[in-house]
Amino acid sequence: MPDSETINVEVAYALPEKQRIMKVNVDAGTTIGAAIVQSGIMVEFPELDVEFSKVGIFGKLATMQTVLQDGDRVEIYRPLIADPKEVRRKRAAEGKVTKKGGGSA
Repeated sequence: MPDSETINVEVAYALPEKQRIMKVNVDAGTTIGAAIVQSGIMVEFPELDVEFSKVGIFGKLATMQTVLQDGDRVEIYRPLIADPKEVRRKRAAEGKVTKKGGGSA
C-alpha cells in the first residue's frame, strides 16, 4: 500500500521560439509553486523567474499556493509586451479612418 496518493499534472511554459509541457507526478496536496519546482522547467528556461510570473490552470489565473488536482495543467505566463486593450483601440481607430476615407463620394 503506497504511503501517499500521487496525481499527474503538467507544467507548461512557452517562448515564441520554444515551448515545453512537462508531465510531473506529484503528491496529492501539492501546490502550483511546488509542482513548478519539481518539474525542473527552470533548468530548461534559466531566465524564468517564477517568483514574479503569473500562473494559471487551463487559462484561469491562480496563485502559487493553489492546490493541484489530478490532470491539471499549470501554465506559467510571460509578461505582455503590448497592452491588448491599446492594440484593439489602435486597430479600431485605423479601421474607422479607412471606412470614412473610402466611403465618401
